[in-house]
Amino acid sequence: MTSTENRLRDYLSLLYGQEASEAVWNQLKEKLDHFIEANPELREVSQTQTLTQKDVMLITYGDQVREPGLPPLRTLGDILRAYLDRAVPDVHILPFYPYSSDDGFSVIDYLQVNPELGTWEDIGNLGRDFRLMFDGVINHISRESEWFQGFLRGEEEYLDYFIVEEPETDLSQVFRPRALPLLTPVETSRGTQYVWTTFSDDQIDLNYANPRVLLKILDVVLFYVANKASFLRLDAIAFLWKVAGTNCIHLPQTHAAIKLLRAVLDLVAPKVVLITETNVPHQENISYFGDGQEEAQLVYNFALPPLILHSFHTGDARALSNWASNLALPSDRVTFFNFLASHDGIGILPARGILSQAEMDALVSRVEAHLGFISYRNLPDGSQVPYEMNINYFDALSNPGSDEPLDIQIDRFVNAHAIMLAMIGVPGIYFHSLFGSRSWVEGVKMTGMKRAINRQKLNRQDLENELTDPSLPRAKVLMRLKALLKARAGHRAFDPYAQQHILDLSPAIFAILRGETGKDQAMCLHNVSNTAQAVRLDLGQFPKRSAVDMLSGKIHTVSEKSLQLEPYQTVWLDLNE
Repeated sequence: MTSTENRLRDYLSLLYGQEASEAVWNQLKEKLDHFIEANPELREVSQTQTLTQKDVMLITYGDQVREPGLPPLRTLGDILRAYLDRAVPDVHILPFYPYSSDDGFSVIDYLQVNPELGTWEDIGNLGRDFRLMFDGVINHISRESEWFQGFLRGEEEYLDYFIVEEPETDLSQVFRPRALPLLTPVETSRGTQYVWTTFSDDQIDLNYANPRVLLKILDVVLFYVANKASFLRLDAIAFLWKVAGTNCIHLPQTHAAIKLLRAVLDLVAPKVVLITETNVPHQENISYFGDGQEEAQLVYNFALPPLILHSFHTGDARALSNWASNLALPSDRVTFFNFLASHDGIGILPARGILSQAEMDALVSRVEAHLGFISYRNLPDGSQVPYEMNINYFDALSNPGSDEPLDIQIDRFVNAHAIMLAMIGVPGIYFHSLFGSRSWVEGVKMTGMKRAINRQKLNRQDLENELTDPSLPRAKVLMRLKALLKARAGHRAFDPYAQQHILDLSPAIFAILRGETGKDQAMCLHNVSNTAQAVRLDLGQFPKRSAVDMLSGKIHTVSEKSLQLEPYQTVWLDLNE
Protein backbone atom coordinates (compact mmCIF):
# COMPACT_ATOMS: atom_id res chain seq x y z
CA MET A 1 0.00 0.00 0.00
CA THR A 2 1.35 3.44 -0.97
CA SER A 3 1.84 6.31 1.46
CA THR A 4 -1.01 8.18 -0.26
CA GLU A 5 -3.34 5.24 0.27
CA ASN A 6 -2.33 5.15 3.92
CA ARG A 7 -3.20 8.85 4.16
CA LEU A 8 -6.61 8.17 2.67
CA ARG A 9 -7.32 5.45 5.20
CA ASP A 10 -6.21 7.70 8.06
CA TYR A 11 -8.55 10.50 6.96
CA LEU A 12 -11.48 8.11 6.58
CA SER A 13 -10.80 6.74 10.05
CA LEU A 14 -10.78 10.27 11.48
CA LEU A 15 -14.11 11.01 9.81
CA TYR A 16 -16.00 7.77 10.41
CA GLY A 17 -14.07 5.75 12.97
CA GLN A 18 -11.68 2.90 12.26
CA GLU A 19 -14.24 0.11 12.01
CA ALA A 20 -16.76 1.90 9.76
CA SER A 21 -14.02 3.40 7.59
CA GLU A 22 -12.86 -0.01 6.37
CA ALA A 23 -16.00 -0.50 4.31
CA VAL A 24 -15.73 3.07 2.99
CA TRP A 25 -12.10 2.50 2.05
CA ASN A 26 -12.96 -0.63 0.06
CA GLN A 27 -15.55 1.30 -1.95
CA LEU A 28 -13.21 4.25 -2.47
CA LYS A 29 -10.32 2.07 -3.57
CA GLU A 30 -12.51 0.40 -6.17
CA LYS A 31 -13.48 3.81 -7.56
CA LEU A 32 -9.88 5.00 -7.69
CA ASP A 33 -8.57 1.84 -9.31
CA HIS A 34 -11.23 2.06 -11.99
CA PHE A 35 -10.49 5.75 -12.61
CA ILE A 36 -6.74 5.17 -12.89
CA GLU A 37 -7.29 2.34 -15.34
CA ALA A 38 -9.56 4.53 -17.49
CA ASN A 39 -7.39 7.68 -17.30
CA PRO A 40 -3.73 6.60 -17.00
CA GLU A 41 -2.44 9.77 -18.67
CA LEU A 42 -3.65 11.90 -15.76
CA ARG A 43 -1.11 10.28 -13.43
CA GLU A 44 1.85 11.42 -15.53
CA VAL A 45 3.96 13.95 -13.64
CA SER A 46 6.43 16.03 -15.62
CA GLN A 47 9.41 17.77 -14.06
CA THR A 48 7.96 21.11 -15.16
CA GLN A 49 6.53 23.19 -12.34
CA THR A 50 2.71 23.19 -12.42
CA LEU A 51 2.42 26.95 -11.83
CA THR A 52 4.71 29.67 -13.18
CA GLN A 53 4.77 33.45 -13.53
CA LYS A 54 2.81 33.02 -16.76
CA ASP A 55 -0.23 31.79 -14.88
CA VAL A 56 -3.12 34.16 -14.35
CA MET A 57 -6.74 33.14 -13.91
CA LEU A 58 -9.64 34.90 -15.61
CA ILE A 59 -12.80 34.59 -13.49
CA THR A 60 -15.95 34.58 -15.61
CA TYR A 61 -19.48 33.32 -16.00
CA GLY A 62 -20.09 30.94 -18.87
CA ASP A 63 -22.62 33.38 -20.34
CA GLN A 64 -20.65 36.52 -19.56
CA VAL A 65 -20.95 37.54 -23.21
CA ARG A 66 -24.03 36.71 -25.23
CA GLU A 67 -25.00 36.82 -28.90
CA PRO A 68 -28.09 35.56 -30.71
CA GLY A 69 -27.92 32.04 -32.10
CA LEU A 70 -24.68 30.89 -30.47
CA PRO A 71 -24.14 29.02 -27.18
CA PRO A 72 -22.63 31.49 -24.69
CA LEU A 73 -19.69 29.19 -23.89
CA ARG A 74 -18.72 29.32 -27.56
CA THR A 75 -19.06 33.10 -27.63
CA LEU A 76 -16.92 33.35 -24.50
CA GLY A 77 -14.20 31.28 -26.17
CA ASP A 78 -14.29 33.49 -29.25
CA ILE A 79 -13.91 36.67 -27.18
CA LEU A 80 -11.06 35.31 -25.06
CA ARG A 81 -9.12 34.03 -28.07
CA ALA A 82 -9.64 37.29 -29.99
CA TYR A 83 -8.79 39.84 -27.28
CA LEU A 84 -6.52 38.25 -24.65
CA ASP A 85 -3.51 37.68 -26.95
CA ARG A 86 -2.57 34.65 -24.79
CA ALA A 87 -1.95 36.97 -21.82
CA VAL A 88 -4.32 34.83 -19.74
CA PRO A 89 -3.79 31.04 -19.96
CA ASP A 90 -6.20 29.96 -17.19
CA VAL A 91 -9.98 30.41 -17.01
CA HIS A 92 -12.28 29.88 -14.04
CA ILE A 93 -15.74 29.27 -15.46
CA LEU A 94 -18.11 29.95 -12.58
CA PRO A 95 -20.63 27.12 -12.03
CA PHE A 96 -21.84 26.12 -15.46
CA TYR A 97 -24.20 23.38 -14.25
CA PRO A 98 -28.03 23.54 -14.24
CA TYR A 99 -29.08 25.64 -11.24
CA SER A 100 -32.10 27.13 -9.50
CA SER A 101 -30.73 30.31 -7.86
CA ASP A 102 -27.65 32.31 -6.80
CA ASP A 103 -26.35 32.64 -10.38
CA GLY A 104 -25.19 29.04 -10.48
CA PHE A 105 -24.25 28.27 -6.89
CA SER A 106 -27.43 26.30 -6.23
CA VAL A 107 -26.61 23.30 -8.40
CA ILE A 108 -29.38 20.99 -9.64
CA ASP A 109 -27.12 18.46 -11.37
CA TYR A 110 -23.35 18.36 -10.83
CA LEU A 111 -22.75 16.21 -13.92
CA GLN A 112 -24.51 18.29 -16.59
CA VAL A 113 -23.70 21.51 -18.41
CA ASN A 114 -26.52 24.03 -18.26
CA PRO A 115 -28.05 23.69 -21.75
CA GLU A 116 -28.57 27.46 -21.82
CA LEU A 117 -24.76 27.80 -21.82
CA GLY A 118 -23.72 24.96 -24.11
CA THR A 119 -22.45 21.40 -23.81
CA TRP A 120 -19.55 19.38 -22.48
CA GLU A 121 -18.12 19.64 -25.99
CA ASP A 122 -17.99 23.44 -25.58
CA ILE A 123 -16.20 23.00 -22.24
CA GLY A 124 -13.74 20.66 -23.93
CA ASN A 125 -13.09 23.18 -26.72
CA LEU A 126 -12.26 25.86 -24.16
CA GLY A 127 -10.03 23.35 -22.39
CA ARG A 128 -7.91 22.95 -25.50
CA ASP A 129 -6.80 26.59 -25.37
CA PHE A 130 -7.00 27.36 -21.64
CA ARG A 131 -6.43 25.49 -18.39
CA LEU A 132 -9.81 25.41 -16.69
CA MET A 133 -10.94 25.83 -13.10
CA PHE A 134 -14.18 24.04 -12.22
CA ASP A 135 -16.29 24.85 -9.19
CA GLY A 136 -16.88 22.17 -6.59
CA VAL A 137 -20.06 23.55 -5.01
CA ILE A 138 -20.12 20.70 -2.56
CA ASN A 139 -21.28 22.24 0.70
CA HIS A 140 -24.86 22.33 -0.55
CA ILE A 141 -27.13 21.42 -3.46
CA SER A 142 -30.32 22.84 -4.95
CA ARG A 143 -33.66 21.88 -3.46
CA GLU A 144 -34.65 21.07 -7.06
CA SER A 145 -31.91 18.43 -7.34
CA GLU A 146 -32.83 14.77 -7.68
CA TRP A 147 -31.01 14.12 -4.41
CA PHE A 148 -33.20 16.48 -2.40
CA GLN A 149 -36.39 15.55 -4.22
CA GLY A 150 -35.62 11.91 -3.36
CA PHE A 151 -35.23 12.98 0.28
CA LEU A 152 -38.64 14.67 0.19
CA ARG A 153 -40.24 11.55 -1.32
CA GLY A 154 -38.69 9.37 1.37
CA GLU A 155 -36.44 7.33 -0.91
CA GLU A 156 -34.07 5.29 1.25
CA GLU A 157 -30.93 6.27 -0.70
CA TYR A 158 -31.38 9.95 0.12
CA LEU A 159 -32.88 9.91 3.63
CA ASP A 160 -29.53 10.67 5.26
CA TYR A 161 -28.10 12.93 2.53
CA PHE A 162 -29.15 16.10 4.38
CA ILE A 163 -28.95 17.42 7.93
CA VAL A 164 -32.23 17.40 9.84
CA GLU A 165 -32.49 19.20 13.18
CA GLU A 166 -35.32 19.90 15.57
CA PRO A 167 -36.22 23.62 15.59
CA GLU A 168 -35.63 23.82 19.36
CA THR A 169 -32.00 22.64 19.01
CA ASP A 170 -29.61 25.27 20.35
CA LEU A 171 -27.64 26.38 17.28
CA SER A 172 -26.82 29.85 18.57
CA GLN A 173 -23.05 29.26 18.33
CA VAL A 174 -23.16 28.47 14.61
CA PHE A 175 -21.26 31.03 12.54
CA ARG A 176 -23.72 32.74 10.22
CA PRO A 177 -22.49 34.17 6.90
CA ARG A 178 -25.98 35.43 6.04
CA ALA A 179 -28.81 37.26 7.76
CA LEU A 180 -31.16 34.33 7.05
CA PRO A 181 -32.59 31.42 9.08
CA LEU A 182 -30.25 28.45 9.54
CA LEU A 183 -33.01 25.83 9.45
CA THR A 184 -35.65 25.65 6.72
CA PRO A 185 -38.94 23.74 7.17
CA VAL A 186 -39.80 21.40 4.27
CA GLU A 187 -42.76 19.09 3.72
CA THR A 188 -41.68 15.48 3.27
CA SER A 189 -43.41 12.12 3.06
CA ARG A 190 -42.65 11.84 6.80
CA GLY A 191 -44.16 15.22 7.67
CA THR A 192 -42.52 18.60 8.27
CA GLN A 193 -38.77 18.43 8.75
CA TYR A 194 -36.20 21.16 9.34
CA VAL A 195 -33.13 20.98 7.11
CA TRP A 196 -29.83 22.83 7.48
CA THR A 197 -29.42 25.71 5.02
CA THR A 198 -26.27 27.77 5.62
CA PHE A 199 -26.78 30.14 2.68
CA SER A 200 -30.43 30.11 1.55
CA ASP A 201 -33.58 28.02 1.63
CA ASP A 202 -32.77 26.89 -1.92
CA GLN A 203 -29.27 25.65 -0.99
CA ILE A 204 -29.59 22.55 1.17
CA ASP A 205 -26.43 21.54 3.04
CA LEU A 206 -25.14 18.02 2.43
CA ASN A 207 -24.56 15.62 5.32
CA TYR A 208 -20.96 14.43 5.14
CA ALA A 209 -21.39 12.43 8.34
CA ASN A 210 -23.01 9.97 5.92
CA PRO A 211 -20.06 8.40 4.04
CA ARG A 212 -22.29 7.71 1.03
CA VAL A 213 -22.43 11.48 0.50
CA LEU A 214 -18.64 11.72 0.52
CA LEU A 215 -18.33 8.87 -1.97
CA LYS A 216 -20.97 10.43 -4.22
CA ILE A 217 -19.15 13.77 -4.21
CA LEU A 218 -15.85 12.03 -4.98
CA ASP A 219 -17.56 10.59 -8.06
CA VAL A 220 -18.35 14.17 -9.07
CA VAL A 221 -14.77 15.32 -8.52
CA LEU A 222 -13.35 12.45 -10.57
CA PHE A 223 -15.82 13.25 -13.34
CA TYR A 224 -14.60 16.87 -13.41
CA VAL A 225 -10.97 15.80 -13.55
CA ALA A 226 -11.73 13.48 -16.46
CA ASN A 227 -13.39 16.41 -18.25
CA LYS A 228 -10.46 18.86 -18.31
CA ALA A 229 -10.54 20.42 -14.83
CA SER A 230 -6.96 21.56 -14.13
CA PHE A 231 -8.02 23.43 -10.99
CA LEU A 232 -10.77 22.51 -8.54
CA ARG A 233 -12.25 25.32 -6.49
CA LEU A 234 -13.91 24.28 -3.24
CA ASP A 235 -16.70 26.78 -2.75
CA ALA A 236 -17.69 27.79 0.80
CA ILE A 237 -15.71 24.80 2.01
CA ALA A 238 -15.19 26.06 5.58
CA PHE A 239 -18.79 25.09 6.43
CA LEU A 240 -18.60 21.51 5.15
CA TRP A 241 -18.97 19.58 8.43
CA LYS A 242 -21.55 20.38 11.10
CA VAL A 243 -21.66 19.45 14.76
CA ALA A 244 -24.42 20.97 16.92
CA GLY A 245 -22.97 22.90 19.85
CA THR A 246 -19.97 24.17 17.84
CA ASN A 247 -19.57 27.12 15.49
CA CYS A 248 -19.63 24.66 12.53
CA ILE A 249 -16.82 26.42 10.69
CA HIS A 250 -13.22 25.19 10.21
CA LEU A 251 -13.98 21.97 12.10
CA PRO A 252 -11.22 19.30 12.16
CA GLN A 253 -13.46 17.04 10.08
CA THR A 254 -13.66 19.72 7.37
CA HIS A 255 -9.87 19.88 7.16
CA ALA A 256 -9.72 16.08 7.10
CA ALA A 257 -12.20 15.96 4.20
CA ILE A 258 -10.11 18.46 2.22
CA LYS A 259 -6.94 16.48 2.94
CA LEU A 260 -8.70 13.35 1.76
CA LEU A 261 -9.70 15.08 -1.46
CA ARG A 262 -6.13 16.29 -1.97
CA ALA A 263 -4.82 12.75 -1.41
CA VAL A 264 -7.29 11.43 -3.99
CA LEU A 265 -6.02 13.95 -6.54
CA ASP A 266 -2.39 13.21 -5.65
CA LEU A 267 -3.08 9.59 -6.44
CA VAL A 268 -5.10 9.86 -9.66
CA ALA A 269 -4.25 13.29 -11.14
CA PRO A 270 -1.34 14.98 -9.34
CA LYS A 271 -1.27 17.97 -11.69
CA VAL A 272 -4.76 19.11 -10.64
CA VAL A 273 -4.54 22.09 -8.27
CA LEU A 274 -6.87 22.30 -5.27
CA ILE A 275 -7.98 25.80 -4.20
CA THR A 276 -10.09 26.69 -1.15
CA GLU A 277 -12.54 29.59 -1.00
CA THR A 278 -12.96 30.67 2.64
CA ASN A 279 -14.06 34.27 3.13
CA VAL A 280 -12.89 34.58 6.75
CA PRO A 281 -10.19 36.44 8.74
CA HIS A 282 -6.70 35.95 7.34
CA GLN A 283 -5.27 33.56 9.94
CA GLU A 284 -8.30 31.29 9.68
CA ASN A 285 -8.12 31.47 5.90
CA ILE A 286 -4.51 30.33 5.59
CA SER A 287 -5.17 27.35 7.86
CA TYR A 288 -6.34 25.62 4.67
CA PHE A 289 -2.73 25.31 3.53
CA GLY A 290 -2.37 22.76 6.34
CA ASP A 291 1.29 21.90 6.77
CA GLY A 292 1.99 22.92 3.18
CA GLN A 293 2.03 19.35 1.89
CA GLU A 294 -1.37 17.77 2.39
CA GLU A 295 -4.16 20.31 2.00
CA ALA A 296 -4.84 23.07 -0.58
CA GLN A 297 -2.11 24.21 -2.98
CA LEU A 298 -3.84 27.58 -3.42
CA VAL A 299 -5.84 29.63 -0.91
CA TYR A 300 -7.84 32.74 -1.82
CA ASN A 301 -6.06 35.78 -0.39
CA PHE A 302 -9.25 37.39 0.90
CA ALA A 303 -7.55 40.12 2.91
CA LEU A 304 -5.98 41.65 -0.21
CA PRO A 305 -9.05 43.35 -1.81
CA PRO A 306 -10.10 45.40 1.25
CA LEU A 307 -6.48 46.26 2.14
CA ILE A 308 -5.70 47.59 -1.34
CA LEU A 309 -8.97 49.49 -1.33
CA HIS A 310 -8.08 51.03 2.05
CA SER A 311 -4.64 52.02 0.71
CA PHE A 312 -6.07 53.98 -2.19
CA HIS A 313 -8.89 55.52 -0.15
CA THR A 314 -6.38 56.90 2.35
CA GLY A 315 -3.36 57.40 0.07
CA ASP A 316 -1.41 55.39 2.64
CA ALA A 317 0.00 51.89 2.01
CA ARG A 318 1.34 51.22 5.50
CA ALA A 319 -1.41 48.83 6.62
CA LEU A 320 -1.00 46.86 3.39
CA SER A 321 2.79 46.88 3.68
CA ASN A 322 2.80 45.79 7.32
CA TRP A 323 0.44 42.91 6.57
CA ALA A 324 2.29 41.85 3.41
CA SER A 325 5.65 41.91 5.19
CA ASN A 326 4.37 39.24 7.58
CA LEU A 327 2.88 36.91 4.98
CA ALA A 328 4.27 33.43 5.40
CA LEU A 329 3.73 30.12 3.66
CA PRO A 330 4.17 26.70 5.29
CA SER A 331 6.11 25.24 2.34
CA ASP A 332 7.38 25.99 -1.14
CA ARG A 333 4.59 23.85 -2.62
CA VAL A 334 1.74 26.24 -1.81
CA THR A 335 0.96 29.86 -2.55
CA PHE A 336 -1.80 32.46 -2.52
CA PHE A 337 -4.54 33.04 -5.06
CA ASN A 338 -4.53 36.83 -5.26
CA PHE A 339 -7.53 38.76 -6.54
CA LEU A 340 -9.29 42.11 -6.16
CA ALA A 341 -12.75 41.43 -7.57
CA SER A 342 -14.94 38.45 -8.27
CA HIS A 343 -18.58 37.55 -8.85
CA ASP A 344 -19.13 38.19 -5.13
CA GLY A 345 -18.62 41.37 -3.15
CA ILE A 346 -15.52 42.60 -1.33
CA GLY A 347 -15.34 40.77 1.98
CA ILE A 348 -14.97 42.90 5.11
CA LEU A 349 -14.37 40.07 7.56
CA PRO A 350 -10.88 39.16 6.18
CA ALA A 351 -9.58 42.60 7.18
CA ARG A 352 -10.53 42.09 10.81
CA GLY A 353 -7.43 42.23 13.00
CA ILE A 354 -5.49 44.00 10.25
CA LEU A 355 -7.51 47.22 9.97
CA SER A 356 -9.04 48.93 12.98
CA GLN A 357 -12.80 49.01 13.39
CA ALA A 358 -12.76 52.70 12.48
CA GLU A 359 -10.86 51.94 9.28
CA MET A 360 -13.28 49.16 8.37
CA ASP A 361 -16.23 51.47 9.06
CA ALA A 362 -14.62 54.07 6.78
CA LEU A 363 -14.34 51.49 3.99
CA VAL A 364 -18.03 50.71 4.28
CA SER A 365 -18.97 54.40 4.27
CA ARG A 366 -16.80 55.12 1.23
CA VAL A 367 -18.31 52.24 -0.74
CA GLU A 368 -21.82 53.47 0.06
CA ALA A 369 -20.79 56.96 -1.07
CA HIS A 370 -19.62 55.38 -4.35
CA LEU A 371 -23.18 54.00 -4.88
CA GLY A 372 -22.35 50.52 -3.62
CA PHE A 373 -24.34 48.32 -1.24
CA ILE A 374 -23.54 46.50 2.00
CA SER A 375 -24.58 42.94 2.86
CA TYR A 376 -24.94 41.88 6.49
CA ARG A 377 -24.65 38.71 8.57
CA ASN A 378 -26.23 37.68 11.87
CA LEU A 379 -24.34 37.45 15.17
CA PRO A 380 -25.29 34.97 17.91
CA ASP A 381 -26.99 37.76 19.89
CA GLY A 382 -29.29 38.53 16.96
CA SER A 383 -27.56 41.73 15.89
CA GLN A 384 -26.17 42.27 12.40
CA VAL A 385 -22.80 43.45 11.12
CA PRO A 386 -21.48 44.22 7.61
CA TYR A 387 -20.24 41.12 5.81
CA GLU A 388 -19.32 42.28 2.32
CA MET A 389 -19.33 45.38 0.14
CA ASN A 390 -21.22 44.98 -3.13
CA ILE A 391 -19.71 47.18 -5.81
CA ASN A 392 -17.66 46.96 -8.97
CA TYR A 393 -13.97 47.34 -7.99
CA PHE A 394 -13.39 50.22 -10.42
CA ASP A 395 -16.15 52.20 -8.73
CA ALA A 396 -15.00 51.12 -5.28
CA LEU A 397 -11.72 52.90 -6.07
CA SER A 398 -13.20 55.92 -7.89
CA ASN A 399 -16.46 57.71 -7.14
CA PRO A 400 -18.64 57.33 -10.26
CA GLY A 401 -20.39 60.59 -9.40
CA SER A 402 -17.23 62.70 -9.29
CA ASP A 403 -15.84 64.94 -12.04
CA GLU A 404 -12.36 63.42 -11.69
CA PRO A 405 -10.78 62.81 -15.15
CA LEU A 406 -11.35 59.26 -16.34
CA ASP A 407 -7.68 58.73 -17.17
CA ILE A 408 -6.76 59.31 -13.51
CA GLN A 409 -9.38 56.77 -12.46
CA ILE A 410 -7.91 54.27 -14.91
CA ASP A 411 -4.40 54.95 -13.56
CA ARG A 412 -5.65 54.21 -10.05
CA PHE A 413 -7.45 51.03 -11.16
CA VAL A 414 -4.46 49.69 -13.12
CA ASN A 415 -2.07 50.51 -10.27
CA ALA A 416 -4.26 48.56 -7.83
CA HIS A 417 -4.02 45.55 -10.12
CA ALA A 418 -0.28 46.03 -10.49
CA ILE A 419 0.07 45.59 -6.71
CA MET A 420 -1.93 42.37 -6.87
CA LEU A 421 0.10 41.09 -9.82
CA ALA A 422 3.42 41.88 -8.13
CA MET A 423 2.73 39.90 -4.97
CA ILE A 424 3.66 36.30 -4.26
CA GLY A 425 1.00 33.97 -5.60
CA VAL A 426 -1.15 33.30 -8.66
CA PRO A 427 -3.30 36.27 -9.74
CA GLY A 428 -6.97 36.08 -10.65
CA ILE A 429 -8.76 38.83 -12.57
CA TYR A 430 -12.51 39.08 -12.86
CA PHE A 431 -13.93 39.51 -16.37
CA HIS A 432 -15.53 42.85 -15.50
CA SER A 433 -12.18 44.14 -14.23
CA LEU A 434 -10.13 43.00 -17.21
CA PHE A 435 -12.67 44.47 -19.62
CA GLY A 436 -13.15 47.77 -17.77
CA SER A 437 -16.78 47.49 -16.59
CA ARG A 438 -18.48 49.77 -14.08
CA SER A 439 -21.17 49.06 -11.48
CA TRP A 440 -24.49 47.75 -12.78
CA VAL A 441 -26.80 49.47 -10.31
CA GLU A 442 -29.78 48.79 -12.56
CA GLY A 443 -29.18 45.07 -12.09
CA VAL A 444 -29.69 45.38 -8.35
CA LYS A 445 -33.01 47.13 -8.94
CA MET A 446 -34.06 44.49 -11.47
CA THR A 447 -33.13 41.41 -9.44
CA GLY A 448 -33.27 42.58 -5.84
CA MET A 449 -29.80 41.02 -5.41
CA LYS A 450 -26.99 43.28 -4.21
CA ARG A 451 -24.35 41.07 -5.83
CA ALA A 452 -25.91 41.71 -9.24
CA ILE A 453 -24.06 45.04 -9.25
CA ASN A 454 -20.96 43.24 -10.55
CA ARG A 455 -22.61 40.44 -12.55
CA GLN A 456 -23.90 42.15 -15.69
CA LYS A 457 -24.02 39.99 -18.82
CA LEU A 458 -22.72 41.73 -21.94
CA ASN A 459 -23.82 41.76 -25.56
CA ARG A 460 -21.01 40.63 -27.85
CA GLN A 461 -21.50 43.30 -30.50
CA ASP A 462 -21.65 46.11 -27.93
CA LEU A 463 -18.55 44.80 -26.16
CA GLU A 464 -16.55 44.46 -29.36
CA ASN A 465 -17.55 47.95 -30.47
CA GLU A 466 -16.08 49.33 -27.25
CA LEU A 467 -12.95 47.17 -27.38
CA THR A 468 -12.04 48.14 -30.93
CA ASP A 469 -12.12 51.89 -30.21
CA PRO A 470 -8.84 52.71 -28.39
CA SER A 471 -10.28 55.98 -27.07
CA LEU A 472 -12.96 54.22 -25.00
CA PRO A 473 -12.49 53.13 -21.36
CA ARG A 474 -12.86 49.38 -21.97
CA ALA A 475 -10.13 49.36 -24.60
CA LYS A 476 -7.82 51.49 -22.43
CA VAL A 477 -8.22 49.27 -19.36
CA LEU A 478 -7.75 46.05 -21.32
CA MET A 479 -4.62 47.37 -23.08
CA ARG A 480 -3.05 48.57 -19.82
CA LEU A 481 -3.78 45.37 -17.90
CA LYS A 482 -2.50 43.17 -20.73
CA ALA A 483 0.77 45.14 -20.69
CA LEU A 484 1.13 44.34 -16.98
CA LEU A 485 0.32 40.68 -17.55
CA LYS A 486 2.87 40.35 -20.34
CA ALA A 487 5.58 42.05 -18.26
CA ARG A 488 4.83 39.68 -15.39
CA ALA A 489 4.85 36.60 -17.61
CA GLY A 490 8.24 37.56 -19.03
CA HIS A 491 10.13 37.82 -15.73
CA ARG A 492 10.94 34.89 -13.45
CA ALA A 493 10.96 37.14 -10.37
CA PHE A 494 7.16 36.85 -10.49
CA ASP A 495 7.21 33.09 -10.12
CA PRO A 496 4.24 32.41 -7.79
CA TYR A 497 6.56 30.78 -5.24
CA ALA A 498 9.46 33.25 -5.49
CA GLN A 499 10.49 35.24 -2.43
CA GLN A 500 9.07 38.66 -1.69
CA HIS A 501 10.40 41.40 0.56
CA ILE A 502 8.43 44.54 1.41
CA LEU A 503 10.48 47.74 1.26
CA ASP A 504 9.88 50.73 3.53
CA LEU A 505 10.35 53.67 1.17
CA SER A 506 7.39 55.97 1.83
CA PRO A 507 3.94 55.71 3.45
CA ALA A 508 2.37 56.38 0.05
CA ILE A 509 4.45 53.76 -1.80
CA PHE A 510 3.79 50.04 -1.76
CA ALA A 511 7.23 48.70 -2.66
CA ILE A 512 8.05 45.05 -3.07
CA LEU A 513 11.23 43.21 -4.06
CA ARG A 514 10.49 39.90 -5.78
CA GLY A 515 12.80 37.04 -6.67
CA GLU A 516 15.96 35.40 -5.45
CA THR A 517 18.94 37.45 -4.28
CA GLY A 518 21.44 38.02 -7.05
CA LYS A 519 19.27 36.66 -9.82
CA ASP A 520 15.80 37.02 -11.33
CA GLN A 521 14.88 40.03 -9.21
CA ALA A 522 12.40 42.85 -9.75
CA MET A 523 11.59 45.92 -7.65
CA CYS A 524 7.96 46.97 -7.95
CA LEU A 525 6.91 50.45 -6.84
CA HIS A 526 3.30 51.63 -6.62
CA ASN A 527 2.17 55.13 -5.64
CA VAL A 528 -1.23 54.79 -3.95
CA SER A 529 -1.66 58.54 -3.50
CA ASN A 530 -2.90 61.44 -5.63
CA THR A 531 0.38 63.35 -5.28
CA ALA A 532 3.82 62.77 -6.77
CA GLN A 533 6.22 60.86 -4.51
CA ALA A 534 10.03 60.86 -4.59
CA VAL A 535 11.63 57.69 -3.27
CA ARG A 536 15.27 56.92 -2.53
CA LEU A 537 16.74 54.69 -5.19
CA ASP A 538 19.78 52.61 -4.30
CA LEU A 539 20.72 50.47 -7.29
CA GLY A 540 24.31 50.07 -6.08
CA GLN A 541 23.28 47.04 -3.99
CA PHE A 542 22.31 45.06 -7.09
CA PRO A 543 24.81 43.36 -9.44
CA LYS A 544 23.80 45.24 -12.56
CA ARG A 545 23.76 48.66 -10.83
CA SER A 546 21.09 49.79 -13.29
CA ALA A 547 17.51 48.84 -14.05
CA VAL A 548 14.96 49.21 -16.79
CA ASP A 549 11.30 49.88 -16.10
CA MET A 550 9.49 46.93 -17.67
CA LEU A 551 6.44 49.10 -18.35
CA SER A 552 7.88 52.34 -19.75
CA GLY A 553 11.27 51.13 -21.00
CA LYS A 554 13.04 53.92 -19.10
CA ILE A 555 16.55 53.05 -17.84
CA HIS A 556 17.61 54.02 -14.33
CA THR A 557 21.28 53.96 -13.25
CA VAL A 558 23.24 53.88 -10.02
CA SER A 559 23.91 57.61 -10.33
CA GLU A 560 20.24 58.35 -9.66
CA LYS A 561 19.65 58.85 -5.96
CA SER A 562 15.88 59.17 -6.17
CA LEU A 563 13.01 58.28 -8.43
CA GLN A 564 9.78 60.23 -8.71
CA LEU A 565 6.48 58.45 -9.12
CA GLU A 566 3.56 60.42 -10.45
CA PRO A 567 0.13 60.00 -8.82
CA TYR A 568 -0.97 56.37 -9.08
CA GLN A 569 2.07 55.45 -11.16
CA THR A 570 3.47 51.92 -11.33
CA VAL A 571 7.20 51.29 -11.88
CA TRP A 572 8.50 47.73 -12.23
CA LEU A 573 12.32 47.67 -12.32
CA ASP A 574 14.07 44.70 -13.90
CA LEU A 575 17.14 44.05 -11.73
CA ASN A 576 18.45 41.08 -13.70
CA GLU A 577 22.02 41.10 -14.95
